[in-house]
Amino acid sequence: MPAAAHNIIRLDHVTARHGRTVALDDVTTWIPCGSLTAILGPNGAGKSTLLRAILGWHPLAAGEIRIGDAHPNHARPRLAYLPQRPELDWDFPITLRAVVAQGRYRKLGLLGRFASEDHAAVDRALAELELAPLAHRQIRRLSGGQQQRMFLARALAQGADIFLLDEPFAGLDLRATAELSAMLRAWRAQGRTVLAVVHDLALARACFDQAVLLNTALVAAGPVAAVLAPENIAAAYGPMALLAGEAPSLVRP
Repeated sequence: MPAAAHNIIRLDHVTARHGRTVALDDVTTWIPCGSLTAILGPNGAGKSTLLRAILGWHPLAAGEIRIGDAHPNHARPRLAYLPQRPELDWDFPITLRAVVAQGRYRKLGLLGRFASEDHAAVDRALAELELAPLAHRQIRRLSGGQQQRMFLARALAQGADIFLLDEPFAGLDLRATAELSAMLRAWRAQGRTVLAVVHDLALARACFDQAVLLNTALVAAGPVAAVLAPENIAAAYGPMALLAGEAPSLVRP
């Protein structure tokens, strides 16, 4: 892994439980600053739990998670979270811009009012996600890809340094997947740090530079090509995974 000064998130012997069930088992790894890191593993491997633990929403049974750690480029890193595509009342009369503006609410508090800097942050997020022409469109009238970019723009409006995305590609068609992949690569080029739960191993290879492969315990972490070596896939998904045809097309160089 990179030297500690260049890591933005450190997990040291992290264990987390759901009741009596171990969700994460003694996980130690580091997330490089400015990386695109795919969180991979079979169902029930602890992927979403890992994100929630980093956010401080899931208590640890053991271990420690450190964020920033006096990082030279991020003295006070801020996290934004995108959950699995929310189930909303898509007929609710709210515009795309109003949803993106929700990203400012945590900063403003219950009684805060939008100031010029808040409107500017929303405008910047809309422009960066290429959503400005759709700002006043009701949310049902957006495509699936546009809806996902709307939620990403809401996270961006928070002013975050680190983005935790839970299955951001779920339900997207090929075009929307390609657009989102390009956007995440642009974020990496700008020095932003992204952790995303991903199920498609081919997509992980194509879009991400780092990976964390879980099966409750840590199977492998580091550059995505090394993490997705056949022996690691077999260890995470079962020894019959490759022979059964679940992953052959997903692990080719």
